[in-house]
Amino acid sequence: MIEIPEALELSRQIRENITGKRIMNVISAQSPHKFAWYFGDPDKYHGLLSGKIIGDAKGVGGMVEITAEDAIILLGDGVAVKYHGENEKRPQKHQLLIEFDDFTALTASVQMYGGLWCFRDGTFDNQYYNIAKVKPSVLSSQFDEGYFDKIVSAAENAGLSAKALLATEQRIPGLGNGVLQDILYNAEIHPRKKVRTFSPGDKKKLFLSVKNTLAEMTFQGGRDTEKDLFGCSGGYKTKLSKNTVDKPCLVCGDVIRKEAYLGGSIYYCPTCQKL
Repeated sequence: MIEIPEALELSRQIRENITGKRIMNVISAQSPHKFAWYFGDPDKYHGLLSGKIIGDAKGVGGMVEITAEDAIILLGDGVAVKYHGENEKRPQKHQLLIEFDDFTALTASVQMYGGLWCFRDGTFDNQYYNIAKVKPSVLSSQFDEGYFDKIVSAAENAGLSAKALLATEQRIPGLGNGVLQDILYNAEIHPRKKVRTFSPGDKKKLFLSVKNTLAEMTFQGGRDTEKDLFGCSGGYKTKLSKNTVDKPCLVCGDVIRKEAYLGGSIYYCPTCQKL
């Protein structure tokens, strides 16, 4: 799933490899997918985008926003995006294929669910997109300890857990169930721990872990559980993920555990992250 580090890395790769290319052909919704979401009629994407030149690309929370003159291509967090060279074979199944006039291409395929939205700038009213555009990036100076403390205080009053604090209700756009595992591990906080029980030290450690863990993940090109624009795994080696469950903790040697919680999986070390 695309989260903050992957959105930033994919955007960087798109800027370096696709910006300036002219769109020649667009094929959308070729492979039906129940949980592939489009804006309006996907059959009109070709007419909207054909002939336009790719401009900037940036991460917006857990989404990748690509400009094409007066149009926007927005790829959501459950979409796998891949770049194909001139002679490289395209996948048979995809939900969006954009071919350029140099015969290179970009494909987007939905994994479990995901949005592939193409629209004229200013016409797409989506609350997740709108919130992500106005809230400060975790990696910016605007996301400081004072800003984070306000988020934590609201979660205290709502009786939320550490996982709910970080990964629900777009409190921090793009911070999802994937990256939160290492954030909480580095802060030594159990995902189920109630925010109202946090000590001042817990709050400080969590703030620093949010900033530092996401910066490290981004610097290393995303997590090793996710793929980049060329189908390569990210360079950040996850400490808690599907790759490390039932393996020894890097700090204490206890076994990493996996449980279902709040509609997804959590991973934790029972010794380092006591509940």
